[in-house]
Amino acid sequence: MNMALTASDAAAGASHKQMEKTAHENNKLHKRLCRLVGQAIGDYNMIEQGDKVMVCLSGGKDSYAMLDILLTLRERAPIDFDIVAVNLDQKQPNFPAHILPEYLDKLGVAYHIENQDTYSIVKRVVEEGKTTCALCSRLRRGILYRVAGELGATKIALGHHRDDIMETFFLNMFFGGKLKGMPPKLQSDDGKRIVIRPLAYVKEADLIRYAEVKQFPIIPCDLCGSQENLQRKQIKHMLRDWEKQHKGRVDNIFASLSTTAPSHLMDRNLFDFAGLQATGQADPDGDIAFDEEPCATTGAAMPGMISLRNLD
Repeated sequence: MNMALTASDAAAGASHKQMEKTAHENNKLHKRLCRLVGQAIGDYNMIEQGDKVMVCLSGGKDSYAMLDILLTLRERAPIDFDIVAVNLDQKQPNFPAHILPEYLDKLGVAYHIENQDTYSIVKRVVEEGKTTCALCSRLRRGILYRVAGELGATKIALGHHRDDIMETFFLNMFFGGKLKGMPPKLQSDDGKRIVIRPLAYVKEADLIRYAEVKQFPIIPCDLCGSQENLQRKQIKHMLRDWEKQHKGRVDNIFASLSTTAPSHLMDRNLFDFAGLQATGQADPDGDIAFDEEPCATTGAAMPGMISLRNLD
């Protein structure tokens, strides 16, 4: 009897310790996300006093996490700003229209559901088997810009994360012939709003885990979500393989996006090559391309790199 009780107590104790460990890890994750989002907001001055931030909520893990973290940061911020969640109901078949309103009502968050049948337009215009992302994105963007104006929003927050930014960079390079990425902050196409990406420093892996912890009511996309042979997925697999084979390479790629040398590229609009003259003064960054191994010292941070240490 005593042995049975002892075994039972030991099992209960082990279970309690595991629960404490899980809770500790979940708390660390939440703090890390808040820190990275706060850092991105500060680095790019994304949110200012009196802003009304329109958080675009798709029903996916990224936008749920963005709203959740922004609500947390708003409570701690030294400035006042408003948040309004906006969902575009594109009338996809079997879309559970009740999920987001019920979720947002529980949170007590101001929200707006915009009903526009872009699904039928995309399915009618795009040939079967072709990717729908480009047209769907253009339609969605135009509608969201209009809604932002109607709601008086000064900032439009999108849920793109660090992986999205790098994937877009390589997509433009490989398939578009451009060195162009997805900036954390930019002016909207119509020139009337500022678009921000508060998750710019956040890894997708952390967002996947956070969605599991928070048990967000994820709504799948029946348009792009069902297309398996997208170029973006090829890029995602490439980056994943690089990270497995060469630890730290993806971090260096991300750091390079904010550490550029226009004089060492070839864009004549970005740097005045035609007007370049010898000054007679030594330039430490002059005729140097890759003469030195930038990562020769193990653990050394490259200039401009976001430190990945002490994130926990």
